[in-house]
Amino acid sequence: MRLKIGLTLLLCAAAAAPATDWTAAGKAWWAHIQVLADDKLEGRNVGSKGFESAADYVVTQLKAAGLAPGAGSTYSQPVAFTKITLDEAGSKLSLVRDGKTAPVALGDEALLGSGGAAAEVSAPLVFAGYGLNIPEAGYNDLSSPDLRGAVAVYLQGGPSSISGNLRSHYSSREERAKAMKAAGAVGAIAIPNPRNMDIPWERQSNNRLQARMTLADPAFSTDGGFTATWNPAKADELFTGSGHTIAEILDAADHNRPLPHFALTAKVSAHVSRALDKVQSRNVVGLRTGSDVKLKNEYVILSAHLDHLGVGKPVNGDAIFNGAMDDASGVASLIEIARALQACNVKTKRSIVFLAVTGEEKGELGSGYFAERPTVSGRIVADINMDMFLPLFPLRYLEVQGLNESSLGDDIRAVAAVAGVEIQADKEPNANRFIRSDQYSFIKKGVPALAFKFGWIPGSPEEKIFRAWYSSRYHGVSDDLTQPVDLAAAAQFNSILKALLERVADAPQAPQWKPDSFFRRFAAAHE
Repeated sequence: MRLKIGLTLLLCAAAAAPATDWTAAGKAWWAHIQVLADDKLEGRNVGSKGFESAADYVVTQLKAAGLAPGAGSTYSQPVAFTKITLDEAGSKLSLVRDGKTAPVALGDEALLGSGGAAAEVSAPLVFAGYGLNIPEAGYNDLSSPDLRGAVAVYLQGGPSSISGNLRSHYSSREERAKAMKAAGAVGAIAIPNPRNMDIPWERQSNNRLQARMTLADPAFSTDGGFTATWNPAKADELFTGSGHTIAEILDAADHNRPLPHFALTAKVSAHVSRALDKVQSRNVVGLRTGSDVKLKNEYVILSAHLDHLGVGKPVNGDAIFNGAMDDASGVASLIEIARALQACNVKTKRSIVFLAVTGEEKGELGSGYFAERPTVSGRIVADINMDMFLPLFPLRYLEVQGLNESSLGDDIRAVAAVAGVEIQADKEPNANRFIRSDQYSFIKKGVPALAFKFGWIPGSPEEKIFRAWYSSRYHGVSDDLTQPVDLAAAAQFNSILKALLERVADAPQAPQWKPDSFFRRFAAAHE
């Protein structure tokens, strides 16, 4: 009985509670992850039976938490996908130089993209710096040399002299592809900067045959042309005879010097063979209706993604990408926060949507579909997104992406202060994390948003744990139920997010972009 009372108090207040209580609440959170990241669900890939089982589980939990259906009379918003599977055995990639054709070893030297519609490509190569066009900064990698009819080769990243959010937006796959197409390029080859690679090349190579997906609805159709990713350790194969080397280019990038732009001596020749299939999936949507007659037509979204990578090439006998932290952790928090609001009989003025989306790992597709075609009628005023927040150590610092972009930053500072947690801004804006998860689907519709990571101090043991997780577990089979997680810290995070959700849903005014925020332009475009 004492444990039950302690948990109720914990759920209903963000004040500190005994460590044993936090741990007990953390165990309740972990219990959901044990279901969602179980081998039986085979990595929750979009369109799989495992994903459908996970979605059924979330629906059951949201019902039990007292949420109403958020997609009309149902908890599910159907989302149709086109599944694109690369036939690597039937595909070829070569470099042609001085009349000689040199086959490229797929997996070792390069990874062949399957998203473009072009089956055959034969084109000259041009090194185009970072491959960016940022009009606001007067920066354009794509104006010279001429890219018309060429494949652009570029180094992933961007010039540090340009502010992180501005650079991040134009570094997105969608914006870069749009700019290259406008410049006349017929495709692109990306070279990762080893200093910024979240996933080592060997693991990227192991995962290369996993199917890609696009939204089946023609209204969402995009075609970036031919794409490939080149192993930076083998990139000098591209630069032979050009007078430049990958070492020179990486040194310029690492020391913030301008990158060169030049035509390469080789042409690329490629044949891309792929299979297309239709796949059905769904977003799971639960609704907690607001109590205010007017404000209940404004919606605060709490979101997390339900999908992961499914089954891939075995690593030490394990082929299942369980996605315990990415993002069963966020979905578990979604459920626990919904339960907490019910247990505490919380009534907020605005309505709250609890959204578990599909297709994040395919390019934020499920959230993009929902943002474009919401299942609720009214105005979405905020998105609070939980994707891989990584409770790997005690919660002393909380890193908030988007902290200084909107009034939501002031809200998270206020509720974290009550909990004794220090807020940090994004320490690695060059990693583009603010545009790499589902919050960006809402930001592009003008909706203020936040995302989170457990914070750390540079040089600390926590930083070492954080970086080791990315290197060894991110998008790997070891993101499973055997990894060490701080359960008490996860429960504390959930309590802070619950308090944030209540504060935003009850505020007299809806969240607003700061006047100097880059992202404010999206709100203006939708006014």
